[in-house]
Amino acid sequence: MGGIPASSVIPCVAADPPAKEAAANQDHAAVLAGPRALSRAFRFAARKATPSVVTILSYGQAGLGKATNDGGDPSGQAKPNESQQESELEIDDKQLTGIGSGVIISPDGMVITNNHVITGAKRVVVQLSDETEIEATDVFGDPASDVATLRISRDEPFVDAGLGDSDAIEIGDWVLAIGSPFRLEATVSAGIISAKNRAIRRINRGRLIQTDAAINPGNSGGPLIDLDGEVVAISTAIATRNGGYQGIGFAIPINHAKWIAKELAAHGKVRRAAIGIRIAELSPKIAAKFDLPVGLGVLAYQVIDGSAAARGGIKPLDVIVEIDGEPIKDPSNLQAAVERLPVGSFQDFKIVRGEKEISLQIEIASIEDPTLTASKDDEVESSNSKSDSDTKVIAEEPRPEVEADQPQVDSEPDAS
Repeated sequence: MGGIPASSVIPCVAADPPAKEAAANQDHAAVLAGPRALSRAFRFAARKATPSVVTILSYGQAGLGKATNDGGDPSGQAKPNESQQESELEIDDKQLTGIGSGVIISPDGMVITNNHVITGAKRVVVQLSDETEIEATDVFGDPASDVATLRISRDEPFVDAGLGDSDAIEIGDWVLAIGSPFRLEATVSAGIISAKNRAIRRINRGRLIQTDAAINPGNSGGPLIDLDGEVVAISTAIATRNGGYQGIGFAIPINHAKWIAKELAAHGKVRRAAIGIRIAELSPKIAAKFDLPVGLGVLAYQVIDGSAAARGGIKPLDVIVEIDGEPIKDPSNLQAAVERLPVGSFQDFKIVRGEKEISLQIEIASIEDPTLTASKDDEVESSNSKSDSDTKVIAEEPRPEVEADQPQVDSEPDAS
């Protein structure tokens, strides 16, 4: 038998160890590329935003006693002890009663925080990221939105945060919460946008962003930032049963907070506009009841007699689809559009009435206008008319609320 030709013999040679190690390293680097890229993005955003984040120290808030970081409110404010006598609750401006966070939004020292952080304070001090303390001036708050502004000053400009576009963020986007939980300054936590357009009971103007980034007592007023290091929201509340973080936090969209801040800085209060209607979302149930397309616009289910809306021609069961060229899709969208309009100006409203599309000119009123409040006679009259008796059902059928210590995600129809 012939032997195997030499040319057919394949030598068995061991792989070069350095080459094998290099290939393994490349595979490992490929596996880590995603996490490392995300880690670098977190690092970049935190480094960019942290110098503009401050701690807010409130002194002399009546009825609060010594500041603690206990309780479900992420401001870190202490709750009054019900057994204390009224005289014991009288405190001076040297006693620290509230601790929260804030963010510098201009080089000249304008700071945004939460109203509940500074409300009732006799003195407010801002601690910078380098632990310098500066007493604040021009402290103004808006309870309806829970936004507050204050001023700090020094010779050199402050490091201010970049402000992003809260309308552009989407559910699932990464965000970082920065603040002083339990007075641990410049603490950063990561999470995502869990939901948008949330509502909670103690904030009756504006919808909120929900996030699972850890927000704890002391975080209130601190920024929620995107991966570009820009502020997209202001932390304001948590849903909790034990007083601490349970995965559900809420923040005020920065686009809304910016408008509130400008009003407070310029006028010391928020000048809101209104037209005097009660509104409801065209959900499938309500749309079917009135034979209207779902999501067509916002239903005006009650028009207050003598109000700006009534004078301009809006009637019950009209559907508002556009204001000054801006499409209107839901009640929060309408409320936000109306409240920022200049009082006394005339604005174009496009409505659908039956099968007709109608354009109206409405003179915008101030929310303090007494004609925007329905009288008892108006309510009796509206309940006696067929159209208003139909809409009355809407007002009595809000979707179920969650438990008292949880956020009110679905609420009664809004007023505007």
